[in-house]
Amino acid sequence: MNLRWRWRWRRRWVRRRLLELEAENAKFSSQLANCRCHEKEDKRSAVSCDSSLETSRKSNSGSKKITKEIVKEKVPGYDTRIMNHHCKRYVALKVMYFGQRFYGFAAEAQMDPTIESEIFKALEKTRLLVGDKKESHYSRCGRTDKGVSAVGQVIALYLRSNLKETCENNEGSRKMVFKEQYEGEIDYVRVLNRALPDDIRVFGWCPVPLGFNARFSCLGREYYYLFWGENLNLLAMESAGRKFIGEHDFRNFCKMDALNVHNYRRKVTSFAISPCDVRCDENQLWAIKIKGSAFLWHQVRCMVAVLFLIGQGHESPDVIDALLDTDRIPRKPQYSMAPEIPLVLQSCEFEGLNFTCSSDSMQALRVHLANECQNYHLKAAIFHEALQSCLPIEKDQRSLDNGTVKKKSSHVPLMSRPTEPSYEERRAKLNTRHKD
Repeated sequence: MNLRWRWRWRRRWVRRRLLELEAENAKFSSQLANCRCHEKEDKRSAVSCDSSLETSRKSNSGSKKITKEIVKEKVPGYDTRIMNHHCKRYVALKVMYFGQRFYGFAAEAQMDPTIESEIFKALEKTRLLVGDKKESHYSRCGRTDKGVSAVGQVIALYLRSNLKETCENNEGSRKMVFKEQYEGEIDYVRVLNRALPDDIRVFGWCPVPLGFNARFSCLGREYYYLFWGENLNLLAMESAGRKFIGEHDFRNFCKMDALNVHNYRRKVTSFAISPCDVRCDENQLWAIKIKGSAFLWHQVRCMVAVLFLIGQGHESPDVIDALLDTDRIPRKPQYSMAPEIPLVLQSCEFEGLNFTCSSDSMQALRVHLANECQNYHLKAAIFHEALQSCLPIEKDQRSLDNGTVKKKSSHVPLMSRPTEPSYEERRAKLNTRHKD
């Protein structure tokens, strides 16, 4: 009697579950019919729903044995294809990050973590990503290297939206028209900053047209390079740096990529050296500000490295003219680049882009950045205290050191150093490898 009652209860549960699934299926079908975002329904969702109904029917009319199935959720992440029926809009995001612990911005490098990978993890976690990375029409303005930071990086992609969109067919392409007001839209800054790590933050967002590309629509980029000005001839550095202004062939001021880059002419629009509001004892922090339409691989760090040699008195400012004359110097002299940590992508310039942020998100952003500043000041204070606590060198130790003073290596002028292969030699070597 007890077994018969259990069987009746299970059969009633199956029937009730079947009705619930059919109601959900009807609800989804109604939503897809009323939505004009996509003319085609998501076949995979339909197949999944039909298979669930078929399974329920078989369990109702099958044998008395019922097998319990445990459905395991996919953790972490989610299938972005299920978001395709949601409204979406094409937006640009202004991003800042402190790059010390990252292996660059782009996720293509086979190293982790990268800024890009962390951003997409946050997009998936917050369910803002519609489709995969390719379907989102993702683009980035700058591809900063390992250790480089940014306060004005810009990316663009499709994100889920609360506002309804109107889709019109225009010769096979879909033209999207969005409401101009921002009321009722998702607070992208607040949502993303809650999911991002502490050293990455979104500053603002802006709707952009469909043809927008964060890389190719950019009119100019500005980099800052921070350095301590002690024992440097800043006037000589600034005089030499102004020689970069204009359009030049910068193959002697970059890491050459003969496989992908064939034109090494770039335009620098401004150059300046200015003090910052930071001091350490008697040492002043300075910033080299370089602005241009685009930059080559490691171009800024190579330019700064040569400027440091000029500021230290090892090279004359005229060495800039010589290195920019690629007919005279077709091969780059071997020299080390400037360190990557002080380099910052300060801003990216676009026409008509006005990034916005809600007052609540801005307040939370200010509080977070202020806390990060305090944490780094505490760390600096600890190291400063350790510096002050160092024991003075005893006279006996000084005499020992004077007896074993290492000879300082003399500076080798850039024009006398070994050179790297020229662009033509690199291309010839690549062609030989390709033939082989």
